[in-house]
Amino acid sequence: MPARPYLLDCDTGVDDALALFHLLSDPDVNLVGVTTVSGNTSAAQAADNTLRLLSLAGRTDVPVAIGAHHFRMAEFDGGVPHIHGDNGIGGVQLPESHVDPLSESGPEFIVRMAHEYPGELRLIAIGPLTNLALALELEPRLPELIGDLTIMGGAALVPGNASAVAEANIINDPHAAEIVFDAPWTITMVGLDVTMGELIEADDRERLRSAPGTIAPMLADMLGVYFDFYVSVFGRPCSALHDPLAVAISTGEVVPTLAPLVRVTVDATDGPGRGQTICDMRGVYNGYPPQRGAHVRVVLELDRPYAPLLMGRLLSFA
Repeated sequence: MPARPYLLDCDTGVDDALALFHLLSDPDVNLVGVTTVSGNTSAAQAADNTLRLLSLAGRTDVPVAIGAHHFRMAEFDGGVPHIHGDNGIGGVQLPESHVDPLSESGPEFIVRMAHEYPGELRLIAIGPLTNLALALELEPRLPELIGDLTIMGGAALVPGNASAVAEANIINDPHAAEIVFDAPWTITMVGLDVTMGELIEADDRERLRSAPGTIAPMLADMLGVYFDFYVSVFGRPCSALHDPLAVAISTGEVVPTLAPLVRVTVDATDGPGRGQTICDMRGVYNGYPPQRGAHVRVVLELDRPYAPLLMGRLLSFA
């Protein structure tokens, strides 16, 4: 079987880098490109980070397109350097890539790849959804062209991480998220309900640091600022595996054992609910019976722990 075509839309911070290397380590994945969006850092910085990471992995064949800098109804405010470092990748300085980003925009590239691989392209969005909303405007038929859409974002039954109710990717551009969640495609939503339970710990980081080669120790260095931030969340240095878990679910290496198909509405108001993914979970008491118009699979439980799988992937680069 030929490798399946994947496109990664990201805001390359620390966990995006982990997600990228998971994809690159999978022989069944044909990574046809990466598009970047502002979020953890700017879209341009995310593209630069991505190109450097790809060069380090010997994958300069993977094209990178810079997407939206500003959000639909708000300007990008500089990202979250206290979580992902000043450059988005923990302050680690990587060798410069000699490959330039594509001249076309991220949304244009998404549309082109959807036409090049109609019904086959697997799209994984692990940043704000600005590029996807713009791509939908460029090509309203995008939902029928994309073979599979997995989104890291949102929260159904747990608190948010950027507000009491909102997850960071969604609250960064709730107007884009509203467009994407309202479009007629089946979405697999990998939200905080599962990502906050999948952690990489201090001993995992030490294994990366002591591994041979360049990539694993570099990732260990990247995790420094990220681990420091999560001390305030978990009470110890570790980090949640938000973005890479979405990749593992998209590739089928981690299988959801509970992922009800429900209606989801995004709150794009300016009130306290801004950025909330309002998931109709009322079927919880009756085995989640079918809901009319539902097209979002909300992942709630998994068949296996993810961190050991990711560690095996990352250490394979040694």
